[in-house]
Amino acid sequence: MRLPLWGPVLVKLLAALLVALAFPAAALAEGTRLVAQEVPLRGERSLAGARPSVFHLVGLHWQGPGAVAFRTRSTSGRWSAWRDAQPSPLDLPDAGTDEARSALVWKLGNPYWVGASNAIQYRLRGSVTRLRAHFVVSRAKAVPVRTLSIAGSPLVAPRSSWGANEAIRRGGPFYAPALRFGVVHHTAGSNNYTAAQSAAIVRAIQTYHVKGNGWNDIGYNFLVDKYGQVFEGRYGGVERNVVGAHAEGFNTGSVGVALLGAYGSVRPSAKAIDAIAALLAWRLDVGHVDPLARLTWTSGGNARFPSGTPTPLAAISGHRDTGPSACPGNALYAQLGAIARKAAAIGLPKLYDPVVTGRPGAPVRFTARLSSSLPWSVRVTDGEGNVVAAGSGIGSTVDWTWDATPSPNGRYLYSIEAGADVRPATGAVGQTATTLALTGAQARPATFTPNGDSQADSTTIAYALSLPATVTATLRDGSGLTIATLFSEPKAAGRQSFRFTASGIADGRYTIALAARNSAGQESRMEIPVVVDRTLAAFAAKPGVFSPNGDRRLEQLTLGFVLAAPANVKLRVIGGPTVFEGDLQPGPQAFRLTERLRDGRHAAVLEATGPLGRRAQTARFVVDTRKPRLRLLNARARRFWVDERVTITGSIGGLRVQAVVGPGRFVLSGAAGRIAIAAWDQGGNRTALRHR
Repeated sequence: MRLPLWGPVLVKLLAALLVALAFPAAALAEGTRLVAQEVPLRGERSLAGARPSVFHLVGLHWQGPGAVAFRTRSTSGRWSAWRDAQPSPLDLPDAGTDEARSALVWKLGNPYWVGASNAIQYRLRGSVTRLRAHFVVSRAKAVPVRTLSIAGSPLVAPRSSWGANEAIRRGGPFYAPALRFGVVHHTAGSNNYTAAQSAAIVRAIQTYHVKGNGWNDIGYNFLVDKYGQVFEGRYGGVERNVVGAHAEGFNTGSVGVALLGAYGSVRPSAKAIDAIAALLAWRLDVGHVDPLARLTWTSGGNARFPSGTPTPLAAISGHRDTGPSACPGNALYAQLGAIARKAAAIGLPKLYDPVVTGRPGAPVRFTARLSSSLPWSVRVTDGEGNVVAAGSGIGSTVDWTWDATPSPNGRYLYSIEAGADVRPATGAVGQTATTLALTGAQARPATFTPNGDSQADSTTIAYALSLPATVTATLRDGSGLTIATLFSEPKAAGRQSFRFTASGIADGRYTIALAARNSAGQESRMEIPVVVDRTLAAFAAKPGVFSPNGDRRLEQLTLGFVLAAPANVKLRVIGGPTVFEGDLQPGPQAFRLTERLRDGRHAAVLEATGPLGRRAQTARFVVDTRKPRLRLLNARARRFWVDERVTITGSIGGLRVQAVVGPGRFVLSGAAGRIAIAAWDQGGNRTALRHR
């Protein structure tokens, strides 16, 4: 069953089905500013102070399991189309970070560039208990945006050029150990902007991300407009591995690039494609990443990929590859392969994937890959700059081992070089810590569901120690009261982890406090927020293979799950229909998928918003409506061909046969004579073959 997006039964309209807020005329202050306005839902007076007479970007926050849509009126008097305030899961910080706290209380709408507008209307669907509108005023400046080549990059407009407000940043940058891939996004809002307005759009997004969402800074590492202008995004250095807030669960180790505008059906301009390709060619080269490479990355946790899920990615991926989102839109997503090929061809030759294994006191191996056969060298120096080891070779593969067995433990620097035209790879080999530090503490997943359904039934707490120490872990409730001591044990220096199952712990928000103390009396502490929420359990698609082709075999697919508490539920197929959206009571639930889908692998995403926020699970299934293609190649030799994996049943020369074969050529045993066999695929589709 499917419910209409804005069905009359579900839609609650404000003030006789529609509320229009027209802002009084007032002189517009210079600069970019945000006005937050509580929207009255039950006839109360608006709680806003001074309101802008003209605004340029809108972002909505709301509480309750329902949803919100809006439209705006331009200063020319034309109303826009209705827009979902959150058309797909937002580009987000990683769960468990300070930046993600606002999403625990509010649903965050996308930042929509609406151009110069002076009125807004809202529609509510389902239960919305509180609504807050954020209006950003950001006018285009007459001065052209200045661009520079920063650290050998393509032309980039630095933060100082587009007018980043450094005073509103909430914290310093965090850095990943290495860059491994890029994530391409599009931003919400109008594609109808001028080149002079692009900087104003970037300023408005920063203002909304920081002042509206409570993030440390703008979420993207870079932004690109349809004219090919590139803007420096999140503070911290364009050539450094700054952790952004653009792809929940995949922010660490990635660079986020957002194209201004919406590209669901609008094809991005050639200038935009070229600019993204040139930007990623440079930025991935800084990280020595091949733009055409593929990798498997472990998710930090989101609605599509629970924490710890190995996720296959391309070195240049779209946001939809990392989470339950349609971003960057079908039209831009279709161009990612071309962008990767362009990026790979820019700036050759290049050095990829430098890896150093081992440490002083043992052999240390240096490996890398070159885009073409070149002379290469490896050099190791000590803390004073003296060369302690060197090696060289020629070819497209770098592989050299330094026998560091007699070398004292300490910090050494290395450089892998392949001529003046190749960016060298540099780094440190071996370090000795002198101060106790407890770092990198995180819970994966930060929210888990210990209900026995084998989906996020526990969380893993990981941290690192710079020196050996005794570590004590305690569990605290929302008020800070210690509930239990989980352990107090000596731990070695390095990466450590433990599993927390929350056995006997009620649903709620908690903190795991880590305290480390060594024999020298040095101490270090960290706290990790976790959420125990058993609201959603046992989401599954049955059967796993669905074949709606009228042959009465595997015709129906049921999406089932269990709710432990009342929740607002959205059940949808990625790239397909919304199966159900609405409020449900506790207990077992089941919905039938009736719409036709293309053959292939699919995923259904279930989002349940309960007392502790929104939770999600994914169920995968296969649609197979096509009969297998079966051919007889040689009757005498009983040689056949089939295009997919099938089960063969029947007889050959009067002898019964049954085998699992394919795809490709295969031979069946049997006697000479009549052949009568059938091929059955995973969807119960049958193809018969007879031969005398």
